[in-house]
Amino acid sequence: MISQPNGSQPASRTSSPLPVAVIGGGPVGLAAAAHLVEAGLRPLLFEAGDRPGNAVREWAHVRLFSPWRYVVDPLVSRLLMAEGWTPPNPDALPTGGELVRDLLEPIATLPSLRPHLQFGTRVEAISRRGIDKVRNDGREAIPFEVRTCEGTGATKRHLVRAVIDASGTWQTPNPAGVAGLPADGERAHRDRITYGLPDCTGTARGRYAGRTVLVVGSGHSAFQVVGDLSKLRTTEPATRIVWAIRRREPGTMFGGGTRDALPARGRLGMRLRALVEEGAVDFVTGFRVHRIRESGDGRLRVTDLEGRVLGPIDEIVAATGFRPDHSILRELRVEVDPVLEAPVRLAPMIDPNLHSCGTVPPHNFEVLAHPEPDLYVVGMKSYGRAPTFLLMTGYEQVRSVVQALAGNLDAARRVALTLPETGVCSTDASHAEAFSRGGLPVAPARGTGSPTPAPPSPPACCG
Repeated sequence: MISQPNGSQPASRTSSPLPVAVIGGGPVGLAAAAHLVEAGLRPLLFEAGDRPGNAVREWAHVRLFSPWRYVVDPLVSRLLMAEGWTPPNPDALPTGGELVRDLLEPIATLPSLRPHLQFGTRVEAISRRGIDKVRNDGREAIPFEVRTCEGTGATKRHLVRAVIDASGTWQTPNPAGVAGLPADGERAHRDRITYGLPDCTGTARGRYAGRTVLVVGSGHSAFQVVGDLSKLRTTEPATRIVWAIRRREPGTMFGGGTRDALPARGRLGMRLRALVEEGAVDFVTGFRVHRIRESGDGRLRVTDLEGRVLGPIDEIVAATGFRPDHSILRELRVEVDPVLEAPVRLAPMIDPNLHSCGTVPPHNFEVLAHPEPDLYVVGMKSYGRAPTFLLMTGYEQVRSVVQALAGNLDAARRVALTLPETGVCSTDASHAEAFSRGGLPVAPARGTGSPTPAPPSPPACCG
């Protein structure tokens, strides 16, 4: 079935009567739809879940580092207030659940947006109508064809003039194994492994209470999980936390502390550092998961590349980040950086191997563009494997992209974005001194022997 209003064809790229497809009903996707309506364009938003913020609902228990002032798009705020919405306290820190309840659901009920939102509709593939990505001549004048599958299993085809992919990365977590590949046995023991941010003190409490839990990862997702497990242990003292990170020494992974411009992020880092220093967590450095095996007692043993073994383990939480899935764009001309899988012009601005302090440089639609005209990947997915995305970045991206699609190139190129700094710098002598003194526990030797120090290395800012 082809969905095409009045059977019309686009007169030009800026005057086409066809809608603009938006993929994803999270914060950035809904903001994109709002900007399209405000610019006089017609969005057609597809969300695989049956409600807005389907991915956010899976981490509803997590409190954001950013206060409300940093998580509401300015245009969306104006549209909502015109309908009687009362903005939350700008200095309060919302949970994921509050973000859905107090922002995403109200956006989805806006009269100007509601007719353009299709929930329970999964995008399976996108191409140019009738041609694959090999053909050159005139492809920019041919509409995109978006193929979707609804909950009933019915397949539909929708013709659109442009595509804004804000589908995120939540559904494609990184494996626990090293080198970006699943560890030996990781798939076989999938029922004992959780990826992302389980609600350890709430809905998943029974899974972790009184168990030995291995948390793999060194980012803020791992911080959240270790912190939640430590709270669980106050009422379930038999709960044991083993925390394995891949780096040889912690460097500045615990953040900027009191200097962090997002105070909640700084406090979390200080709390986790304290847990490690107190010995409340079995902290293992330089551990790169290679093999997961079940032992005779039915529990798991996890081995790294150097032959060290952690175990027995009851449950594993892989808080190792996420990666983009570009498979729906296979028949379009997509150009991504080979390292980060982000747009090639954006990647140097966000590469954690090169940029570890300060802010992300402001960027507009030109930085996000692909060789396929009128295709833009925005939001968390635009950052590929880089872990430093903030919602305000996504909102500025879609503002610029929509202005470009509307033909307002001056407005599209004019970017003003100020993001909170990390408060951490690679020249931070206090962190370097603390870790060179062995201020934190380090990796245990094979089995359950005494800790053996890992060789110190220069602190890596924000890594």
